[in-house]
Amino acid sequence: MSPTPAHLLLVDDDPDFLHLLSLRLQGEGYRVSAVGSGREALAAFKRDAHDLVVTDLCMDEMDGMSLLGELQNLAPGVPVIMLTAHGTIPDAVKATRQGVYSFLTKPIDKHQLRRDITEALAFSGRAHRDEADIILTRNAKMHELLAQARQVAQSDVNVLVQGQSGTGKELLARTIHHAASRREGPFVAINCGAVPENLLESELFGHEKGAFTGAVNRKIGLFQTAEGGTLFLDEIGDMPLSLQVKLLRVLQERQVRPLGGTRDIAIDVRIISATHRDLEKAIQEERFREDLFYRLNVVSLSLPPLEERREDIPLLAKYFLKNAVQRTGKDVSGFAPEALTTLSTASWPGNVRQLENVVERTVALTAAPLIAPVLVEQALQDKTNQLPTFAEAKQQFEQEYLAQLLQITNGNVSQAAKLAKRNRTDFYKLLAKHALDHTHFQQDTP
Repeated sequence: MSPTPAHLLLVDDDPDFLHLLSLRLQGEGYRVSAVGSGREALAAFKRDAHDLVVTDLCMDEMDGMSLLGELQNLAPGVPVIMLTAHGTIPDAVKATRQGVYSFLTKPIDKHQLRRDITEALAFSGRAHRDEADIILTRNAKMHELLAQARQVAQSDVNVLVQGQSGTGKELLARTIHHAASRREGPFVAINCGAVPENLLESELFGHEKGAFTGAVNRKIGLFQTAEGGTLFLDEIGDMPLSLQVKLLRVLQERQVRPLGGTRDIAIDVRIISATHRDLEKAIQEERFREDLFYRLNVVSLSLPPLEERREDIPLLAKYFLKNAVQRTGKDVSGFAPEALTTLSTASWPGNVRQLENVVERTVALTAAPLIAPVLVEQALQDKTNQLPTFAEAKQQFEQEYLAQLLQITNGNVSQAAKLAKRNRTDFYKLLAKHALDHTHFQQDTP
């Protein structure tokens, strides 16, 4: 069954241009609706969903920028391509910062328009992606970041995504994948901090039957699973040094050898990695390899914390509300105005992930059509909404465990290593990883 063609909405007050553009895009295989004003465009959007809007900038009554603002409220995430017969650099900069996908000057280059429409549909998720993969934003920094991501997607370089936990690093990685030429290939993700060291190597590279105790069957690694697509290495900063060496070899040689294997297997995979850690500091502390860092960090993209994009909080909250209502079947239509204000002014140490948890909790607890401010306040105070990720919990446990060993042994590293059943060299590396100085645990004996 062939996919349903994307539905485009064209908006221009020049009927002749509108007619010609409609015919051209229909000939490209798109469903096309054409209207002569911004007001008609809004009415058309309310009647039927559209995947992309192509609009003129200069129109009577409601110009293209005003239409853009209305569309962002009505259909967040829909890509908009702006056209003008009087294009200027300030217009283009303003339009891009406010969320326009691209800005084209008339007479329109049909090849450029075709490329922009194809890329915008893929990048926004309107072509072949699930709605959950769409990044919703009204923030200027985020729009600039997405524009950078769109450019990066067209090349095949490795990308390092940096940002606090819960900011959406995997979502940005998926966005890049779906905008790239590899979009038809698989997107495979693994959290390097959530898999025990002795299993991570097998997960990444695979193993042959009998390679180690318990390897009763051959296993295909994630590098081979992601062949032709993208491998997302989340929390790369938590990868053990021993595996960093092997990962570097794979990236250099474009070949992988499964554990217990005797031959190398060629791979064609794009790497996107992510971390909330300061990798340059980790390099100085010899916890991360500098040569691997430069292999992964060909292009770096940094996601801002939610507190730096507060204008997105109502937008995201409404989106999460819609998802929660669909999932639970509850009759909830929205937030009381005061509740939205509370969300917008709250502190968000857990970023977007925490916001989603708070919204889901309020939907579960409300008995009214509108979510009251008191429910939002209760959800914000509930510490379960600030639970760490598995990797963060593992990191915290390790640090507390090491500190406890040093306290028991009065800071004696050899004894502590024996209790942990680790050799002294590995134990010293663990102490360095967690910035623990064993001398601080030594006490003078009377």
